Amino acid sequence: MTLLERINGPQDLKELSQEQLGILAAEIRDVLVETVTRTSGHLGPNLGVVELTIALHRVFDSPKDKLIFDTGHQSYVHKLLTGRYPEFHTLRQSGGLSGYPSRSESEHDLVENSHASTSLSYADGMAKAYRLRGEYDRTVVAVIGDGALTGGMAWEALNNIAVARDSRLVIVVNDNGRSYQPTIGGLASHLSAIRVNQRYEQVLDLIKSTVTSTPIVGSPLFGALHGAKKGLKDFLQPQVLFEDLGIKYIGPIDGHDEQMTEHALRRAGEFGGPVLVHVITRKGFGYALAEQNEEDCLHQVPGTSGKPAIAAAATAGAAAASTAAKSAKRSWSDVFGEEMVAIGASRPDVVAITAAMLHPVGLAPFKEAYPDRVYDVGIAEQHAVTMAAGLAMAGMHPVVSVYATFLNRAFDQLLMDVALHKLPVTVTLDRAGVTGPDGASHNGMWDGSILQVVPGLRVAAPRDGSRIAELLNEAVAVSDGPTVVRWPKGTVGAEAEAVAKAGGMDVLATPADGNANDVLLLGVGPMAVTCVEVARRLGDHGIGVTVVDPRWIKPVDPAVADMARRHRLVAVVEDNGRAGGFGDAVARLLRDDDVDVPVKTFGLAQEFLTHGTRDEILEAAGLTPQHLARQLTEAVARRTPGSTVHGNTGHGSTGHGSTGNGTTRRSDATVSEPSSTQERLPE
Repeated sequence: MTLLERINGPQDLKELSQEQLGILAAEIRDVLVETVTRTSGHLGPNLGVVELTIALHRVFDSPKDKLIFDTGHQSYVHKLLTGRYPEFHTLRQSGGLSGYPSRSESEHDLVENSHASTSLSYADGMAKAYRLRGEYDRTVVAVIGDGALTGGMAWEALNNIAVARDSRLVIVVNDNGRSYQPTIGGLASHLSAIRVNQRYEQVLDLIKSTVTSTPIVGSPLFGALHGAKKGLKDFLQPQVLFEDLGIKYIGPIDGHDEQMTEHALRRAGEFGGPVLVHVITRKGFGYALAEQNEEDCLHQVPGTSGKPAIAAAATAGAAAASTAAKSAKRSWSDVFGEEMVAIGASRPDVVAITAAMLHPVGLAPFKEAYPDRVYDVGIAEQHAVTMAAGLAMAGMHPVVSVYATFLNRAFDQLLMDVALHKLPVTVTLDRAGVTGPDGASHNGMWDGSILQVVPGLRVAAPRDGSRIAELLNEAVAVSDGPTVVRWPKGTVGAEAEAVAKAGGMDVLATPADGNANDVLLLGVGPMAVTCVEVARRLGDHGIGVTVVDPRWIKPVDPAVADMARRHRLVAVVEDNGRAGGFGDAVARLLRDDDVDVPVKTFGLAQEFLTHGTRDEILEAAGLTPQHLARQLTEAVARRTPGSTVHGNTGHGSTGHGSTGNGTTRRSDATVSEPSSTQERLPE
C-alpha cells in the first residue's frame, strides 16, 4: 500500500516524517500525471502546489480552519489529501469528481466558483464572521495565484483586509509567474523582482538573530531597525507593496521546500491578524514535459480516451505538430485567430485585448503578426472593456476576446462604458454555450440572455468555421455601436451551406415537395447545423420544416415575422439558458407584429449544470436531433385535426406569439404508450 492510499484525511498527514512527506509528494505527482492526462484537466497548476498543499493541511485543521482556493483548478492535490483518492480516477467525468472544489463532495470544499480573484473577499467575510461569533480559534486561509492577484476584486478585498487587524486570515500568494501564460502588469514585475532577489529575508534574519541577542537594548533596537524595514526593502527590492497596505508579509518562501513552507505557514497562523505568505513555485514542477512546455506548462491537457496516459502525454507535442491533423481538427479559436490576422492586415485600426488568455482565445497568431496591437490586461475583464471604450473613442476598433462566462464580470462596462456611447467595440466570446467538463461556472450559457437587454448591441452566432470569418468581418465593419460574436468550445464541425436568403438570415433547408410549411425552425450558432438533421428526420415522416440560421441573434431579423406567418409553428433551438434568450426575443417580435403563431423554445435549463462532456450535457438537455425531432413531431401532431398524442408532452405553449416551455432535460420529455401518431415518431 502506498502512502497516498493510507491518507484518508488531513489528520493522517500530521504524523509523517519529512522523508515520508517527500515520498508522498512523488506519489501524488505520479497520480496527477497518470490521471489528468487520461481524464483531461489542469495538470501544470497542480504539479506546482504539491508541497504547498501538504504544508497547508499539516499546519491548519480543515474543515475547522477554512481553506479557500482561488479559481479552484489547483485543488486536485487538496482532493487527494481529503479522502478522495479512491474516486480520483473519475475526475471531470460525468458523475465523477469535479475538476474544482465541490461542496457536495467534501466538507473540506467551500468555494465552487472558478472565476478568479474572488478568494480574498470570501476569506474576509468568513474571518469577520468568526470574530463576531467569538470563534477566535479558527483561521481562514486563502490561496491565490499571482495571476488572480492582478484582478481588481482582489485589491478591493486587500484594501478591506488591511484594516481588519484582528481577523485570523492568512493569504498565501502562490507565485509562479503565470496564470495561463506569464502574468502581466506592474504587480507581476514587482513579484518577479522579489522572485529573483531573496536578500531581504536573509538580511532581516541576520539582524534579528544578531541584534536581539544583545543584552538590555537588543529587543528595543531590533524594533527600531524593524521600523526602518521599508527603507531596507526599498534598497533591496523595487517597491514595498503588501506591507504598505498594512498587511504582515512573510517571504518569499520556496514553495517546493515543504519544511520551509510549513514553518512560514505556522508563523502566519500564530500571528493572530492578516498575514500574507509569499510562496514561490514552478508550474508543472516535477514533470519534465510540463516544465519544458513554454506555452503554458501544460496548464490544461486533453484526455487520451483510454490510451496509456503518460505515453500519450509524451507524444502530444509531436502529434500537435502534424499540419494535416491540425487542419483536419481546427478549433473554433484557431479559425478566429487566422481571420484576425487577415483582418489586421487590411485594418490597421483593429487592435486586440485579452484578459490573461492570449492562447486559449486564439489571439496568439495576431500577437505574432502585430505585437504592438495586442494588450494583455491580466485577469481584469472590467478594465479590458472600458480600456476598449477608450481605444474606440480615440479612433481604434478594439476586439476584446474573453471566455463567454467571464463576460458576466464586465457587463456594467459593456452596458455603460461602451453601449451608452455607441462605441465600435467588438467582443468575441469563446466557449459560449455548454463547455462540458469544467462545470457550472465555466458554461457560457448566460450571455445570450444578459446581452439581450443592452441597447444598440448586435450579437452574432456563427454556425460553422466559414461563418466565423464572415460574421467577424461584418462585426468589425460596424462603426456606430458594439458587436459581439460568440462560438462554442471544441473543434469546428461540418459546414452547412445556405440554400436561400431571408433578410440577413441563411435558409439552410426547405420543405420537400409535397410537404406543407409546418415548422419554421431557427437554430442559433452550431444548433443550426443540428436543426438541418432534425428537418431531415421530420421530412422523412411528412412534416415540412424550414431551417433558418439567423446569423445575428440580436436584433431579431424582421424577416422572421414574415416567415412565421407562412408556418404553423415556430421553434427556436439555442445553446443558452432559455430565460430571456433568443427564443424569448423571437416570441416578443411576433407578439409586437401581431403574428398569431405559437413559439417553442428548446434550450438549457436555467440552472447550474453539472460537469460532463458537451455531448452528454446536450443529450441530457434534449438538444439532440433525435430528441428534438420527437418533440416537434408531437407539437405538430397536437395542431393536426384528428391526431392524438398521449403522454407527458406539455413542453410548449400555444397561442398568440407565446414562448414555449421547451424541453431542457430528458426527464421532462417522456412519452407513454405509442399512439397512431407516435408510431411514426423519428428514431
